Amino acid sequence: MMMTSEWAQILDEVDVLSKMIRSSKEIATLQHAYNSVYSDVELVEEIASFQRMKEQYEDVQRFGKYHPDYQTIMKSIRLQKRKLDLNDKIAALKIAENDYQDLLDEISLLIGKTVSEAVKVPVSNPFLNSSSSCGSGCGTGGSCSCSA
Repeated sequence: MMMTSEWAQILDEVDVLSKMIRSSKEIATLQHAYNSVYSDVELVEEIASFQRMKEQYEDVQRFGKYHPDYQTIMKSIRLQKRKLDLNDKIAALKIAENDYQDLLDEISLLIGKTVSEAVKVPVSNPFLNSSSSCGSGCGTGGSCSCSA
């Protein structure tokens, strides 16, 4: 591929877009929530404990209910996950991650639709995907009102 003035202009626009994303409210919120979670020593230890429990859980999953510690590990991992999920800092981090992902999905959709209306852009939020003229019917077996 040869570098042309069009490619140079596209790369300049990509740099501008990247700077806009890095200075967005969503990324600032995400960084603040991340720092809030990982600066809390007790919370970091709880997360590490949960990670160790996940490794035991994966081992139990290989053998299923026939594993000798099946009931104990299954109950323990559910309790640890619930405790982490109910933590305000972790909840804020998850919300910030989802908001940031939605921003990236919206940008991807805008870029994809600028190239062509036929471009299918994978997004994590199904509501963003339904904003297209075809909805989710094309190629998924659902009813579609487009003329494709």
